[in-house]
Amino acid sequence: MSANDDPQFWDKARHLVRYGGAFAPMIAESAKGNWFTDADGKRILDFTSGQMSAILGHSHPEIVSVARHYIGELDHLYSTILSRPVVDLAALIAEISPGALDRVLLVSTGGESNEAALKMAKLVTGRHEIVAMSRSWHGVTGGAAAATYASSRKGYGPPQPGALVLPAPDTYRSRFIDDRGVYDWQGELAFGFELVDRQSSGALAACIVEPILSSGGVLEPPEGWMAALAHECAKRDMQLIFDEAQTGLGRTGTLFASERDGVVPQYLTLSKTLGAGLPLAAMLTTPEIEEVAAERGYLFYTTHTSDPLPAAVGLKVIEVILRDRLTERANTLGKRLKDGLQTLQQRYDCVGDVRGRGLLLGLDLVKDRRSKTPDPDLAQRVARTCLELGMTTSVCAAVSPPLTIEESEIDLGLEIFDAALAKALH
Repeated sequence: MSANDDPQFWDKARHLVRYGGAFAPMIAESAKGNWFTDADGKRILDFTSGQMSAILGHSHPEIVSVARHYIGELDHLYSTILSRPVVDLAALIAEISPGALDRVLLVSTGGESNEAALKMAKLVTGRHEIVAMSRSWHGVTGGAAAATYASSRKGYGPPQPGALVLPAPDTYRSRFIDDRGVYDWQGELAFGFELVDRQSSGALAACIVEPILSSGGVLEPPEGWMAALAHECAKRDMQLIFDEAQTGLGRTGTLFASERDGVVPQYLTLSKTLGAGLPLAAMLTTPEIEEVAAERGYLFYTTHTSDPLPAAVGLKVIEVILRDRLTERANTLGKRLKDGLQTLQQRYDCVGDVRGRGLLLGLDLVKDRRSKTPDPDLAQRVARTCLELGMTTSVCAAVSPPLTIEESEIDLGLEIFDAALAKALH
């Protein structure tokens, strides 16, 4: 019997609330580098960086060293008591961030950082309506959930008032793509804002968007779209929030994905990649906005705000990314991975599209290329088969290995994708 079938383990596991689909039929025992190992001793190539977070792989020796030091010296404090790691991390994030985003709030998760930005935007503007993209994912708590349209909206009652939606920029499947394959994104964006204006009660506060919509299918807006979005927001005196949970800190080939478009928002949120697998997130804004918020009594007081241990880890994460030039590495290795995925696209008619930047790429699996009809059942089979063959991937099409991935591991991942597609189709 496989050690992954341990009856005592699975009997205890029945006490877990099921929070996002079925659990994988294996028991993880250890993780190191770009791999983790199951109870049978089988090594699994991690092509999702854990939950899109382990940007430096698992158990990076420098991260381990920092975590060990601070768990023994300075782990957790009352949130109004500051420590050197917290102040140093805030200063470093301010230094590397675009524009004048040099006020920083440190919290634990991406949902928290987005809640913090949304609450501040509402307080500062005195308005409450929040616009988000139709394929967005910003979190599962109140305001973040109200601005999430990729899934998980049904059955929970009404979202927060003022939740409005814009069509997500889908360069593959938009209804604004004509018979020649030309995408009229300007027309789509104008149409979307016309609908927003008609829905609005005159209380537009902010628009929140991922520079690449990751959980919504790795949707990369066309060049010029972000600048046009920012222009439309400015016309309506709306503040702009960029959620860079999965795109920040080098994954897309620039330190921040929004750099490609030269647009600086009023708020920027970081999470997953900042902690490299540990719970750490940040909300950035400008001094002018923070001053107004503070005057009006801004409150976002969570148990682990400004904790020193995760802050020390975040400092080391940024240091390693900058020192080891991992942003440039993401560009180079991302091209190798994308070329390989496009080769698979030529081989398999079910691969409708390959998109994304750097080491955040997506495969769009379809029933046939003519109709572009999504095939979620095939996506589930491919993901399940990849796991059987020794690699994790995501059913939402995202391919996001650690920035420490080796060329040989990218090639192995492509071989596993090839085998999984072939097996899933027969």
